[in-house]
Amino acid sequence: MISVKVLGTGCKKCQNLENKVRELVASNNIDATVEKVTDIQEMVNYGIMMTPGLIINEKVKSFGIIPKDDQLISWLKEA
Repeated sequence: MISVKVLGTGCKKCQNLENKVRELVASNNIDATVEKVTDIQEMVNYGIMMTPGLIINEKVKSFGIIPKDDQLISWLKEA
């Protein structure tokens, strides 16, 4: 199972990324858990200084942006 974490304090971009990831996981039948992380210390531990942050299987994939759907699907499928 793929572990996905969306890091953010609750801003609009963070909510959009979380919703987008959940939709893509569901619509593509990807076996993944999606977790929302709002703890600032955990974000710092990952080196995230701009939100939203995206972690897939403990690897930082993006921060400060909302990646395009095809990029997100690519990362999820290679995980």
